This record gives sequence, C-alpha cells and structure tokens, in this order.
Amino acid sequence: MEVVTLTETAQQLRDIETTTLANGVRVITERMDHVRSVSLGVWIRTGSRRESAEESGISHFIEHMVFKGTRNRSAEDIARSVDSIGGGLDAFTAKEMVSYNTKVLDEHLPLAFDVLADLVLNPLFRPEDIEKEKGVILEELKMEVDNPEYLLHEIFTSNFWKDHPLGKPILGTKDTVQSFRREMIHDYYHRYYSPANILITAAGNLKHPHLVDLVRERFEGLRVNGQLAPDSPPVPHARLVFRNKASLEQTHLYMGVPAYPFPHELRFACYALNAVLGGGMSSRLFQNIREKQGLAYAVYSELSMYRDAGCMAIYAGSALESTAKVIECIMKELRELKESPVPEDELRRAKDHLKGSFMLGLESTFSRMSNLARQELYFDRFFTLDEMLQSIEEISADQLQRIAQEFFDPKHISLTMLGNLGEFRVRREDLVC
Repeated sequence: MEVVTLTETAQQLRDIETTTLANGVRVITERMDHVRSVSLGVWIRTGSRRESAEESGISHFIEHMVFKGTRNRSAEDIARSVDSIGGGLDAFTAKEMVSYNTKVLDEHLPLAFDVLADLVLNPLFRPEDIEKEKGVILEELKMEVDNPEYLLHEIFTSNFWKDHPLGKPILGTKDTVQSFRREMIHDYYHRYYSPANILITAAGNLKHPHLVDLVRERFEGLRVNGQLAPDSPPVPHARLVFRNKASLEQTHLYMGVPAYPFPHELRFACYALNAVLGGGMSSRLFQNIREKQGLAYAVYSELSMYRDAGCMAIYAGSALESTAKVIECIMKELRELKESPVPEDELRRAKDHLKGSFMLGLESTFSRMSNLARQELYFDRFFTLDEMLQSIEEISADQLQRIAQEFFDPKHISLTMLGNLGEFRVRREDLVC
C-alpha cells in the first residue's frame, strides 16, 4: 500500500487535527460529535526495549511510581480525582511505549488533563515510596511467574530475541527491581520523559484548539534535552528450549518464526494469515487440533509486531502424551499453507474477521485515541477507515502463500516447551513443514 502524507480528505473523514509545540510535544485529536465522552492519553516513546540490562523493568517501575504522589497531589488525591467524576484512570507499559490514559465526560476534560499532566510532569519519586513499590512489583512478578503461559512466553521471548532488550521482560527481574535507586530512576525519567518523546492524543467530543491550549499551559515549559540514539534492530534466534516444571499438569509449547515489522506494507496480509492459521474459533489450528481431535483446550496463533521486527507464534497446551501429535498437526497446517493457496471462501472469512475487528474496535473513543497514537508512532500519518478496508480487500491468496513460504522455514522455527517433560524432547528434524 502506498504511504502518503496526511491529506485534507483524510482529515475530513476522520476529523483529525495535529499541532506540534515549539519544544516538540505533539498533540493529535479526533473529534467525534456523536458521543459525550473524551478519551485522553499521554504517550511516552520509550518502553522496555530502551532499557539497558541493569535497567530492565524501570519503565514499568516509573509507570507505577507516578501514581504514588506528585508535587500537587497525594496518591489518594490521584485516585479520587477521576473516580469522583465517574471516569477511569489507567496506565500501561509495553515494549515500545508507555501510556497514561483516562476516559471522562467531555465536560471534565480540563480536570482529566490536569491529572495526567501532573502525573507525567511532577512525580516525587520519594525513597520510601520506591521501597514500598519494589515489594508490590515483586509480588506482581511472583503472580505472573505462577502463570505458566506468562512464564512460557517470557522464556520464549528471551531466547527468540536473545541478547536484545526486546527479549527482556517488561516487569524486569527480581534482581533488577531490587537494585533500583532514586538517582537511577530520576536519570531514566529525565532521559525519556522529554518533549520529543511525548505524544498527546485525544478522541471524543472535544475541540482541538481547547486541548492545545491546555497542553501549552502545562508542557510548553518542558526543556528540550536532545535526540535519543536510534535503537539497534533485533536479530531472531531459532532455539529449541525445554524447561521442566514438575508441578504442571499440562505441557505448554510456544513456537515462533520471524515476521514483518509493524509498518510493513504486507501487515494486513500477515493479519489475514494469522486469522486463517490460529486467530479465532474458525481457524485451522482450533478446528483441527481442538475441535476435531480434542488434543488441546487452548491453541492459537498471534502476531507480535514492532517498529523494526516481528514474530508470528503458536501456543498450545496439552497432555504430555499428546504433545508430539500436536506438534505434528501444527507442522501439517504450516505445510499446507505453504503448498496450497487459501480457498476463496476461507480468505473471505478472514477478511471479514479483520474488517469486523478493526471497525468494532474503532467505535469507542478510547480505541480511536489509541489508534491515533499507534499510527503516529509507527507511520507518521493517519489512515482513513476506507483505506484500511481497501487494504484488507486487496489481500490475495497468493500473498498469504508467499508469506507462509517465507515465514515457515524449519531453520527459522524457535520452540519453547514448559511442563513435567521428563526426557521428552523435540528435534529440529521434527519441525519440517
């Protein structure tokens, strides 16, 4: 698909407006006159892939810490401020971004923005709060490690993106979290919470100039501190990893191959291939492994796409005695996608699935607000709904077959297994497809 600059037509169809402050803070809004809510997000262009080995988990730690108190609000004041007007206040850390967001009635936009700006600009990072939050995050780590799917995913990721920050856990590790000190947190915060790294998006019943005035009042004084060095692109590794955990009743496997990065022109075809393979209840993996043979309860495929890399992966959980058969069935599905074009009726279902997912996802102000941020962060432009629908319609069976032939190379397959495995192992020659 040809990438062009934001056109007047696109702005009219989606009513998108953009403003960049003199210091580099970017403001993007999408007006939705038919609603009474506004979703607002402050996005930081950082995340766990920006962290050094010693800093692993610090982006997530800072995301927690800003809620512990600012120069203007206590932790209790922060919690009450949006609760009291019936809104929601949330945050999350991902590999390539951190988000602070809220959804409120349109009349409460000034208060909601004031709270978000306060969180991002004025955190206290008190030493006593840092020590308390270490305990909270260490408990979060324990909770996640008790979840076999989470543990499996982290083991797989650390091996697939070996020796690269993309392979490090977003939460960090017990050792890194315990090592965090105020000076270290303060340094990381000032390095990345800078104007060129800050994006503010909003969608709903609002006026762009009004939000820009609010942003100017709070963010215009933020000092520019230079450009960050570019990320190093990751290199995928095809590793076979087997981890014994005797307490597990099921055997869990995660199998992945390199895929396209998020901005790739064939990303919609990748979505369609994923939908056909294991993206829903009508997918080949679900129908053939679960419904027809009863070999697994959960089986699916998913795409993890970043700005310069990607991974298409398959998860399945089954009894140990069924695992070899599950792997054989997965290989059969991959082989068929390489050898035969997807039939027209199946491709049609995949296209309609994608259309429904995109369109239903864009019905809420929060989804629109998040969509603005993703398109700015990954594309520097905005796609109309018609453009996205057209891109889906242009997907061909030939494209899916060529992508399958490129992706599903036995030499590039990475496999991680977790469970009471005993001596069970899978060889590279078992992964022929």
